[in-house]
Amino acid sequence: MEILIATGNAHKLSELSRVLPAALANGQKITYKNLRDFSLQLPEETGTTLAQNAILKATYAARQSGLISLSDDTGLEVDFLHGAPGVHTARYAGDACDTTANNQKLLRELSGVPAAKRTARFITVACLAWPDGHYQLFEGVCPGHIAQDYHGTNGFGYDPIFVVDELGKCFAQLTADEKNAVSHRGRAFKKVSSFLQTVSQ
Repeated sequence: MEILIATGNAHKLSELSRVLPAALANGQKITYKNLRDFSLQLPEETGTTLAQNAILKATYAARQSGLISLSDDTGLEVDFLHGAPGVHTARYAGDACDTTANNQKLLRELSGVPAAKRTARFITVACLAWPDGHYQLFEGVCPGHIAQDYHGTNGFGYDPIFVVDELGKCFAQLTADEKNAVSHRGRAFKKVSSFLQTVSQ
């Protein structure tokens, strides 16, 4: 079986390679493809929810490639900011921004806000879509809070400022395996993995 991972994000591909299964329940090998294997450019994320964006990307990729396709959308929700950045997490500081700008904007907006009010969570919604149009959703949530400053050098995105509550450390202070064990994306894709291992063909 071939499955297209519908993302152009190299960091996501690396994370997913650690959590997705190598075979179905019957032992049939799964070969994972990525967008570089096709002349595909994903549509713009126009959804108002993470689920809508994940569905949009996965169903498009499945139709265009003829393969079962897997996509996700991830959002950081900060309670003090009424759920922002949310669906705008990747481009919080603007369409042409980078992760440094996103982090700096978030820290500015929380300047002076005490730790008790910096609660947040990362949410990943993954979508597994078939060429005939049907799909299945999987969600992973990681509770935490926003640090006052940067910590750690691993990972990407908001990892240096997002503290995982159950560990008391930022994602950027964790190894890749430690992060996958507790992260929103790791949790969502472990559900995908469990589902794939129930599929017989």
